[in-house]
Amino acid sequence: MTDNSANLPANDGTQNPKFSYKDYKIEDYVLLLLFWVLAIVVFAQFFSRYVLNAAIVWTEEMARYLLISVGFLGSAVAARKHAHIFVEAGYRYFPRKIGFILSTLVDIIQIVFFGYWAFLTLKIFPIMMRQRMVTVEWPMAVVYTPVLVGFALMTFRSVQVAWNHWKSGYIPAVNDPSSPLPMD
Repeated sequence: MTDNSANLPANDGTQNPKFSYKDYKIEDYVLLLLFWVLAIVVFAQFFSRYVLNAAIVWTEEMARYLLISVGFLGSAVAARKHAHIFVEAGYRYFPRKIGFILSTLVDIIQIVFFGYWAFLTLKIFPIMMRQRMVTVEWPMAVVYTPVLVGFALMTFRSVQVAWNHWKSGYIPAVNDPSSPLPMD
């Protein structure tokens, strides 16, 4: 067996920063909790169906709704970390002023998009209060609550990111140190 440790970069402390609770926001903790609840529900579904040969009826529906919750709250985390997918290669070839204008325009469109969907989710909320889930007698508004919270948080976090971009003159693929493109 060969020793590959010589090929590994030296650990100067920047690759594995220490854990700090300040680096995480409330949505991170709620998301972690929901993810573990989802894992427990899916395990209960698997165990009851394949080991006990008697499926728990509500687990499939709850797993679906928990997955929706995890998806929308995870999108809020992605909005905060500016991790939503976008095309950044074009910014490399534009002059800096045009790149900054386009980046600002993209931030504004993103805020409007998330805000509009938060508004639509809020608008449909009273209708969902009257509808019930299939296996559990809860209103469907329970499912729409994390969707509404997710869109509202995405809007709020996108405003924060856009403000930081505006203040710093951020241009994707030019100012981003994690960009795979070579810098000028």
